[in-house]
Amino acid sequence: MSTNERNGREPKSVYVRRRLWVLAGFVAIIAIIALVIWKPGSTSGATQQEKPKTETSSTASATPTATPGAGVACIEGDILVEALTDKPSYAAGELPQLSLRITNTSDAACGVNVGTAAQVFTVKSGDEVYWTSTDCQVEPVDALVTLEAGQVVASTAPIAWDRTRSTPSTCEEGRPAAPAGGASYHLSTAVGGFVSEESKQFILQG
Repeated sequence: MSTNERNGREPKSVYVRRRLWVLAGFVAIIAIIALVIWKPGSTSGATQQEKPKTETSSTASATPTATPGAGVACIEGDILVEALTDKPSYAAGELPQLSLRITNTSDAACGVNVGTAAQVFTVKSGDEVYWTSTDCQVEPVDALVTLEAGQVVASTAPIAWDRTRSTPSTCEEGRPAAPAGGASYHLSTAVGGFVSEESKQFILQG
């Protein structure tokens, strides 16, 4: 007869097995509780809360997001184009600085080409065209961007009109000067196929 049997005790291995069974039972209970709380396959709870938030960009005087080919194309009525000059009147030797401003007036983001290949500046006096920016344009580029609803974008680098009459055939030679002495001119602009509704008047005083 062994010592354990004489003392009424069970072998040590029996105690170890019992403890392992108890531990396994606790693990099973914890697993069941976890399944009840988290419910695998459910779209609610912590899984949904951990989805990343989408940030919105500013809609006033902001730089458009350069996203080539992205978004729905702007259509007529979505875009307002405005012709701008730095001054209403210019003395002798002063060159008018021409620029434009575009606004997405719709309630949704849309895409438009604002590159130099899509911009046109036209200077007229009465019905006569005196100068067009595309007559002798060099290396025009496209720039498709997405404008958020209400976003306003203005030219960062204006074009200086040299106060001459332009034609596609006079790019490499001297051009005649446009009349001054109080002559009135009107600037019209277009970008991405959208034309300014109103022209901008300015005067060449000298």
